[in-house]
Amino acid sequence: MLDEQAKKTMLRKIPHGLYICGVKDGEEVNGFTASWLMQSSFKPPLVVNCVKGDSISHQMIEKSGVFAISFLEDTQKNLAEKFFKPMRRVGNKFEDVEFSLGKETGCPIITDSLGYIECQVVGKVDKGDHTVYVGEVIAAGVHREGKQLNLESTSWNYGG
Repeated sequence: MLDEQAKKTMLRKIPHGLYICGVKDGEEVNGFTASWLMQSSFKPPLVVNCVKGDSISHQMIEKSGVFAISFLEDTQKNLAEKFFKPMRRVGNKFEDVEFSLGKETGCPIITDSLGYIECQVVGKVDKGDHTVYVGEVIAAGVHREGKQLNLESTSWNYGG
């Protein structure tokens, strides 16, 4: 029998960075705080990004087949917190956040981030409450140097 508390404790020990995943559907843009992201291949350069299945952002990725990841600095916890809230409740999360649209994907990229990658979806796995998207990195840029924000440095829990 699965010990629920032990499962939760151990799964929360998996290290996660915090990122803003920018998505689009036509002219409409959205973003969300992502933490289940990792590199999965060198050639071609691939990442996996897990997205909650009942979210607006999930619908947007399904339609567009693209997403962008902005890498946050360890001082940007407030920005990560802003993008945790569902668009249905807060409306345009980019209203007071400076961003540009990716040249390859057209997805929003946070101007004040450490840098970004733009990805084309090349595969997915639909299991559980999140979809695992496999994205090929088709563009990347570095804005500045800095230490990456990670989930462990916050008091938040996402997992388990």
